[in-house]
Amino acid sequence: MARSLLATFGDALNLKTQALKSQAVDLSPALLKTEILSGLTVALALVPEAVAFSFVAGVHPLVGLYAAFIVGLITALIGGRPGMISGATGALAVVMVSLVSRHGVEYLFATVVLMGLIQIFAGVMRWGKFIRLVPHPVMLGFVNGLAIVIFLAQMTQFKVPGTAEVGAHGMSGGDWMTGLPLILMLGLVALTMAIIYAMPKLTNAIPAPLAGIGIVAAIVIAFGIDVPRVGDLASIEGGLPTFHIPMVPLTWETFKIILPFSMILAAIGLIESLLTLNLVGEITGKRGGASQECVAQGVANTVTGFFGGMGGCAMIGQSMINVKSGGRTRIAGVAAALFLLAFIVVASPVIEIIPLAALVGVMFMVVIGTFAWSSLMILRKVPLVDAFVIILVTVVTVMTDLATAVVVGVIVSALAYAWQNATRIHAKTYTTPEGAKVYQVQGPLFFGSADGFTELFDPEDDPETVIVDFEGSRVADQSALSAIETMAARYESAGKRLQLRHLSRDCHYLLTKAGQLVIDSDDDPDYEIATDYGVRTGQLSSGH
Repeated sequence: MARSLLATFGDALNLKTQALKSQAVDLSPALLKTEILSGLTVALALVPEAVAFSFVAGVHPLVGLYAAFIVGLITALIGGRPGMISGATGALAVVMVSLVSRHGVEYLFATVVLMGLIQIFAGVMRWGKFIRLVPHPVMLGFVNGLAIVIFLAQMTQFKVPGTAEVGAHGMSGGDWMTGLPLILMLGLVALTMAIIYAMPKLTNAIPAPLAGIGIVAAIVIAFGIDVPRVGDLASIEGGLPTFHIPMVPLTWETFKIILPFSMILAAIGLIESLLTLNLVGEITGKRGGASQECVAQGVANTVTGFFGGMGGCAMIGQSMINVKSGGRTRIAGVAAALFLLAFIVVASPVIEIIPLAALVGVMFMVVIGTFAWSSLMILRKVPLVDAFVIILVTVVTVMTDLATAVVVGVIVSALAYAWQNATRIHAKTYTTPEGAKVYQVQGPLFFGSADGFTELFDPEDDPETVIVDFEGSRVADQSALSAIETMAARYESAGKRLQLRHLSRDCHYLLTKAGQLVIDSDDDPDYEIATDYGVRTGQLSSGH
């Protein structure tokens, strides 16, 4: 394991060195400016998010800000996809709150360390490749649900400062704004969105979201408009993060407490990060890097746990801000992390006077850009199951969390696929000149279609010789082999001769050992069944 881990890190560093060299060749002042300004825009949007998610988890705002800085920096340097932004997220925070309330923040830090180690293990084992099993309807539901969650999270900013409590989706109690304060807030949000929409038509000199934040902030400060500011959430002033070993007992009891939370957080973090990786890849035209991203997330969280951070994962909203602002290389992610640290250490008074309306306007534009509007048009055109999955994943995302929604969507899609294939099994029959009856099996034979397969045959009324041809079928698992064996046994008990044709070599071996007659054909398929199975007392079994 240690050698695999070192080899993975070595490969990652090699790839990063080559990537940086290639980027250095193409780096121009214009590109550098775009990347840095994109990073600044992301950093400004990260501040209220990190503070809000800290409240959700029940920890000090600096715990979320330090996590956003450390996780963002490390994943920007060694992550699987340039352009992605990582930091403290709400999906993780809602899991952490239970741990913090029961055992305290030190147990959270220990949990984040173990979470990171689990993610590193997943990366070393290359489990990131399994994200390809997520169907496209699940992805559509995922981004739609995410857009709704981002939108709902901004609603807290429309409540009177000091009365709202941040919940899982950003809304929990509090008094809504009314009258002039609400009108001012809505007007500034609309102005920010208008600037972001119009700026690319005028110039691309600076990212449109940054221009929207800057112009609206200047108007609010210049005219002394009384609207909520970043500082109304909490003070973000602090020092550099310091090394801190979690102060928890090194006992088996501690391990039993943190392990379940670590596994849940690791799974949620990886699912969100890998889906973000795919989403950013579709925009930037990049592919691959899933296992590398798992390692990067793991390293980032392990380090974060030792520096007083709450851990994190990829943030789709901030990633969308980055790529739409022109951030395409690792420079933007690194710049965002360093700007965030600068805000904490030296620039907190400036950042705290930025109006929240400007940041809400940016996030509303992210919502508009993230939501898959085309999915609304195709709901009537795609198969009913796919339309159901899109809606289901969207609803579950809003009601619970993104990771749960994705798992539910994958399970429903897999069950629907299995059922559809289970109903495809059928057979064409004809009689040879010699009087033998031939069953030409069509469709996949697996656990879902095994019962339907056995119902195709009529041992009592069939002639003395029966031939079963599997050329149009695919024998997939042990349930399929068991169904073939059951059918063969029925013919044997009826005293009739059965021949099986066009089976794979694995099936040849197992069924011949079981005493069944298999006729070799030149065009027999050469695929393998899903698992190897043994034979016991003339019958098939799953002994090994």
